[in-house]
Amino acid sequence: MTFRYDFAPTPFGDALAIYSDDGLVSFDLSEAADPTVPWLLDQASRMLHAMPEPDPGAADELAVLLDAYFEGAPIRFDAEIPLDWRLVEGFHLAALQAICEIDWGQTLSYGEVAVLAGHPGAARAVGTACRVTPFSIVVPVHRVIRSDGSVGQYGAHPERKAFLLDLEREAAGR
Repeated sequence: MTFRYDFAPTPFGDALAIYSDDGLVSFDLSEAADPTVPWLLDQASRMLHAMPEPDPGAADELAVLLDAYFEGAPIRFDAEIPLDWRLVEGFHLAALQAICEIDWGQTLSYGEVAVLAGHPGAARAVGTACRVTPFSIVVPVHRVIRSDGSVGQYGAHPERKAFLLDLEREAAGR
């Protein structure tokens, strides 16, 4: 199996997109000002047990989809590009795949996602799945909110989550 990487622009900065022969393995919104820093690739290589090779242009299709998404188009990324789920297993996989079913502009609570994923009462585990997802934005974990209706976290950036939710609500209201 070969792994390759490219970067795709987002309003939050360039994101690292890693691909396998089977599809997108990871889409990471870096915390670093410069997403090309070696630690991102070191982290990816540890998870994949292989060092991804640079492949300029590999993320071009994803970049087009991201542009459309950020312009308000109701993109369902998992229907547009193949996802390689190799970095996710068990309940986290079930939770993230259930999250893919949340409609554009809609939200569900962590508990509601737990029910959809087949494990009522596993709301905290859904939160963990959202926190560790290898697919920022692509798997819409931003659509999962607290049972009291508050936004909750999005890594260390709840403002990004609010931005994505507002973007979808505004576009849905057109």
